[in-house]
Amino acid sequence: MGRPFDETTRRNVAERCAAFARLPADETAAELKRAAVAIALVKADDAPAGAGLLLTLRAAGLRAHRSQWALPGGRCDDGETPIAASLRELREELGLALEASDVLGLLDDYPTRSGYLITPVVVWAAASESIVPNPTEVASVHRIGLEDIERPEAFDFVAIPESTRSVIRFRHAGQFIHAPTAALIYQFREVLAGRDTRVAELEQPVFAWK
Repeated sequence: MGRPFDETTRRNVAERCAAFARLPADETAAELKRAAVAIALVKADDAPAGAGLLLTLRAAGLRAHRSQWALPGGRCDDGETPIAASLRELREELGLALEASDVLGLLDDYPTRSGYLITPVVVWAAASESIVPNPTEVASVHRIGLEDIERPEAFDFVAIPESTRSVIRFRHAGQFIHAPTAALIYQFREVLAGRDTRVAELEQPVFAWK
């Protein structure tokens, strides 16, 4: 059964995020460029009263990671916090104006093969009906029901010859969504279940290493 998109769910998610023991910063990550993404909770497409999260398909004309699945987000500007960056990116990519009071919590930083350290910021988007995607950055926007990410078979882990680490994949609509996006959604799923599951060692597919 899905979670309703209501104040009770908002409070429950905020409590789970507050109870999550976020890992401290790793000294080796200081050389990475900082980035932030939003795990934006909204009304799901397939269940109008149910809660979901926003997932985007990146525009084909982008310089990096074009036509790939992603959470809304991007690089932090100089002096910008991950929270401020995630809220700015939501405005720029989706026309979604949220405030710091809409932030429910932060998950672990995830280091990418392409040289970024991504901070996932969980936010509550109560007025998500006003989403207007920026076509230069976003090809399409999707609302993924939380019940979809909580299915036992939603994620799998595979080996690749190029790494000793397991590649995580999220199965959605007959496609595979890979890390970092899959890893961050997986950790959020675990947080919802009250588990402090780490994902920094979960691997990305080779095509995402650049």
